[in-house]
Amino acid sequence: MIGNKNGDVLVGDKAFEFYNSRNPEDYIQIPWDEIMRVRAQLFFRDKYIRGFFIDTKSAGSYNFVVKNAGKTLKTMRDFLGNEKIVRNKPVLSLKRALEWFKRRK
Repeated sequence: MIGNKNGDVLVGDKAFEFYNSRNPEDYIQIPWDEIMRVRAQLFFRDKYIRGFFIDTKSAGSYNFVVKNAGKTLKTMRDFLGNEKIVRNKPVLSLKRALEWFKRRK
């Protein structure tokens, strides 16, 4: 597990890369063929993209919060295709919780 680290995200022609800003030797490279899916974290009725999860075939899932998530996802789409960039489905959305609460009355 990485924990919270500040750094730079690079979208290259062979891999997605994250470099720690304090220690450049601390980095992650995820080859494009290793990525199963990228799940975008959408908020405020899909107006704001906070970041994204990258689900890999062997190493699990990574969470990235980036400044320009929309631009980053558009660039990643060129390498992955539209079918691998999806919306993140929250475990319990507020809309479903309100509907459930109204039915209980």
